[in-house]
Amino acid sequence: MELIRPEWPAPPWVRAISTTRDGGRSEGPFASLNLGDHVGDEPARVADNRARLLARLGLSAEPCWLRQVHGRAIVRAGTANPDREADGALADTPGAVCVVMTADCLPLLLCDAQGTRVAAVHAGWRGLAGGVLEAAVVALDIAPERLLVWLGPAIGPAAFAVGDEVRERFVAADARAAAAFRSGPPTDAGEPLGGPWFADLFLLARQRLAQLGIARIYGGGDCTFSQPRRFFSYRRDGVTGRMASLIWLAPRAEDSARKQGADQT
Repeated sequence: MELIRPEWPAPPWVRAISTTRDGGRSEGPFASLNLGDHVGDEPARVADNRARLLARLGLSAEPCWLRQVHGRAIVRAGTANPDREADGALADTPGAVCVVMTADCLPLLLCDAQGTRVAAVHAGWRGLAGGVLEAAVVALDIAPERLLVWLGPAIGPAAFAVGDEVRERFVAADARAAAAFRSGPPTDAGEPLGGPWFADLFLLARQRLAQLGIARIYGGGDCTFSQPRRFFSYRRDGVTGRMASLIWLAPRAEDSARKQGADQT
C-alpha cells in the first residue's frame, strides 16, 4: 500500500497521510484501494479496503467519513451521526480522525504549529469559490500565523479545463486570481481544447490561504489526472474510485505518562 506522507514541520504527534490507488482489493475502474462507498463499487470491497487502511495506520477508531457536497460545512470528527453532509472535519482530541475523499478535487490538511488541532478539507473549484477554506479556518479558531497547511494530490493546471464562468467567479472576488488561469490551445476546428481556460487549483488555494494570513503552505503539484497508475481521476475516467487524505492527533508521550500515573493513584 503506497501512502503519501506530508513533508511539513508539524509536531510528531500530528499524523497525516494521503492514499493512492495502490493496496486494496477493488477491481476494474475501482482498482484497487477505492475508499468511496458512493461510486458504484461493491460495498464489501470498499469495507475491506477501509479496514485494510485502518489496520495499516494502526487506527482503532473509524475515521469521520463525510458525504461531500462541494459546500463549506465543517463538522467535528469523533462525534455521533456518521456519513455527515460536509466538506471538512476538525479534531482537537487524540484518536478522532478527520478524512476527506478526492479524485481530482484538492484535499487540504491543516494543523497548528503546537499540534493542538487538526482539520481535513475537500476543495474543488466550487468549494474554493464558496469559502470552504475560510470556513475551516474560522472553525479551527487558530491564529492564521500559527497554522500549517498541506496540499494533497489534485488535478493539475495542465489538465483542469474550465469555462469562462469559473474564471469570472474567482477574478470577481480577487483580481489576482487571473494568474491561476491560462487560455487553452485551440482544436483543429478553432475551439479551445476542453474549455477556454485551464485552472490551477493549487495556486487558487494558495491565494485564498494567503488572503487569510496563512504563510506556511506545503505540498501541491501531484497531478491526479496525469498519473493513472497512481491516482484515481474523475475527469480522466468518469467511473473511478476515491483516494482519502486523513489527519489526526496521536497521544503524546507526556499525556500517556500522565494518564498512567492517574490510573495508578
